[in-house]
Amino acid sequence: MFKTVARGVVRPIARVVYRPTVTGRQNVPLEGPVLFASNHLSFIDSVVITLIAPRDVRFLAKAEYFTGEGMKGRVSRSFFESIGAIPVDRSSATAAQDSLERGREVLDAGGAFAIYPEGTRSRDGRLYRGRTGVAWLALTTGCPIVPVALSGTQELLPVDTTVPRIRPVSIQFGEPIDAASYGDASSARARRRLTEDVMSAIGAMSGQELAGTYNEPPAASVVERVKRAMRRNDPESGAGDPI
Repeated sequence: MFKTVARGVVRPIARVVYRPTVTGRQNVPLEGPVLFASNHLSFIDSVVITLIAPRDVRFLAKAEYFTGEGMKGRVSRSFFESIGAIPVDRSSATAAQDSLERGREVLDAGGAFAIYPEGTRSRDGRLYRGRTGVAWLALTTGCPIVPVALSGTQELLPVDTTVPRIRPVSIQFGEPIDAASYGDASSARARRRLTEDVMSAIGAMSGQELAGTYNEPPAASVVERVKRAMRRNDPESGAGDPI
């Protein structure tokens, strides 16, 4: 019931209230697996993509949204399930690969999956380097990648706020990128080259300033700082790249 309400009622209401500008809807394949690769400006980005894309889209959300107790917990769980969220434990040692595997399951079943190659939200509005998880998914499943450029969502729901404002939002779907010609998923060079082309397509549509570096939230522990240092020393490796 909640999913029916979200798709049948929330979607048209959101379109009337926020009047989003949508470009390139015809670039979205209506059947078969497809991977949406988007810039990331706000917590609400996944909701915007889900409500505007011309097909059902799945995306990852932290497990805490699904495990709350009482009425608040049930409402949170029902809401995120209704908009296609998939719970993932981001605190586990294998969180990055677990996330990729969940996305792979969606794509192998012929569904649509949304991913943020930057890994986390851009707090300064710049476009950061992409993690190669997006390329691994496309090369492994053989699905096309549709670049997505969001604009205005950072004003719709700014960082550290919980109530959406009424602000203009735009979303642009780029031409699908066929991963088949890039090589095998086991090739770090192929993953990096495809990822760079995806980020270039996103940047061309969004017009964001390029940061030229990876975007990461503050490390929560010494162990995490060491892991990040190791990744920086091996930038061509896709191993451990968060999505």
